[in-house]
Amino acid sequence: MAGATIAVASDHAGFDLKEILKRDLREAGHDVLDLGTNSTASVDYPDFGHAMADAIASGRAGKVVVVCGTGIGISIAVNRHPKCRAALAHDVTAARLGREHNDANVVAFGARVIGTEVAREALKVFLKTPFDGGRHAGRVAKLSKG
Repeated sequence: MAGATIAVASDHAGFDLKEILKRDLREAGHDVLDLGTNSTASVDYPDFGHAMADAIASGRAGKVVVVCGTGIGISIAVNRHPKCRAALAHDVTAARLGREHNDANVVAFGARVIGTEVAREALKVFLKTPFDGGRHAGRVAKLSKG
């Protein structure tokens, strides 16, 4: 997976955590596509969630990391798009199961509710965990149906 392009985005509340995770991704050998925001100045999280969905739909990124204050708002914005499956992860187990059971291509973190080290470990697990397929494949296919 090293070398793959991973997109990152956040709102103002998630900016600092996004920057830490972005650094970790680069150090692990990934190309990083940063779709903003670029400071802690107040912005609207839906704008960045929709930008991430566009990055997935266009093929510019296969996996995505999004961060807002709780992770809830930005994951809702991303999940409005049929090619996106965002898993809100508060810990390593949620990150792993989001990949194994839901084939999540987006991991969402809440900067105000998750510790930095937990987010860093959860991201590593998210990226290395494969989708189990099997009984989960049919369920995941239903997620893309309108």
